[in-house]
Amino acid sequence: MKIGPVFVALASTTLMAPGGTLSAQATDSARIAQLERQMEALSRELERISLGGDVVQADSSVQGLGPAASRVYRVSDGVSVGGYGELLYERFSDETQAGNTSAALDRFDALRAILYVGYKFNDRLLFNSEIEVEHAEEIALEFAYLDYNLTDNLGIRAGLLLAPLGLVNELHEPPVFLGTERSVTESRIIPTTWRENGIGLFGGTDAFAWRAYVMNSFDGSGFAGAGLRGGRQKGSRALAEDLGVAARLDYVGSPGLILGASAYGGETTQGQQLVGEDVGGRIWVWDLHMDLDLRGWDLRVLVAGAQVDEADELNQLNGLTGASGVGSAMLGWYLEGGYDVLRSVGTPHQLLPYVRYERVDTQRDVAAGYSADPANDLTVTSLGVAWKPVPQVVGKLGYQLHSNQADTGVNQLNIQMGWLF
Repeated sequence: MKIGPVFVALASTTLMAPGGTLSAQATDSARIAQLERQMEALSRELERISLGGDVVQADSSVQGLGPAASRVYRVSDGVSVGGYGELLYERFSDETQAGNTSAALDRFDALRAILYVGYKFNDRLLFNSEIEVEHAEEIALEFAYLDYNLTDNLGIRAGLLLAPLGLVNELHEPPVFLGTERSVTESRIIPTTWRENGIGLFGGTDAFAWRAYVMNSFDGSGFAGAGLRGGRQKGSRALAEDLGVAARLDYVGSPGLILGASAYGGETTQGQQLVGEDVGGRIWVWDLHMDLDLRGWDLRVLVAGAQVDEADELNQLNGLTGASGVGSAMLGWYLEGGYDVLRSVGTPHQLLPYVRYERVDTQRDVAAGYSADPANDLTVTSLGVAWKPVPQVVGKLGYQLHSNQADTGVNQLNIQMGWLF
């Protein structure tokens, strides 16, 4: 960014004023207007520089990945190591709603500990991976892929890939997002963390970034009334009779802004048949999203939906009846906002009170002969505060108010500690 010419023009305007002083220049309205325009240009340029630095430090992303997951892209060559983790304490309300007779037990969970290991072979070829320990005992491979840059703006990627949908599936490191827990929409409709084996292309320009993959599809035998989460195959002996296509396009031309859309389509029965009849069980998942970090504000908007074709036949294959069947249509959305109240204090600490309002219905429509479980039509309001002593470490305190059409929601107090490196 070049700000030198702005200073030169500003100095020239002052020197050319009659008498060489600002008081003399004040008599010339045209020159005052010119000076004001130049000062405004300088202010905008300095704001861009400051904002750009904040974004790189706190929320940097390369090729759609989080700050820690992007580490391998920043080294010149050789090995890179990064990671993140989070602990979550959940205290559930003793006051249950009228229809809820069960009491939820409080939990304190070492939720995730992640190690990123990458290797850059040269300027064109690199390997990146994420190894995850969940709940202090379950070890899984979250992603593992090779990137080969065909040109500066086009590359090919192959391996165990994160589906490029939503705001959290690829950017899921705790300091990057507000809230003590990931949104329900991005857990049930976009089933974060959603990864499958595949191959595809990625690329972009200064203004746009895109990714498009062919992946093994869902296994529809895992679908249920509560959403798509059980259909993930996670790269483990994945059935590949059916393949899917995932694609994403984002505008990233302004510092701190992600604005875009993504979609996925594929059949899900993986070769199963119903009494000799072929059943595809095709599913479509889509979302529209915006993430804006600007002048202390952290704002997010996301709308996501899913459409399941032949839901009746798919439910028959899975032995699902009544209100337990997978919905033929799903819809979820949320609005989220926070503001750093310490922005003007001159401290490296950040303190962001936040609110998230979310509506999700995983059985918005159901097949003929099936009913919708009112518990799957829910509203979640999250109120909390996030404290960052440095951009890579966060402590969050939040309260979630859960309500649904069955009056079985349970409110909860959450405390989360998260980090990345």
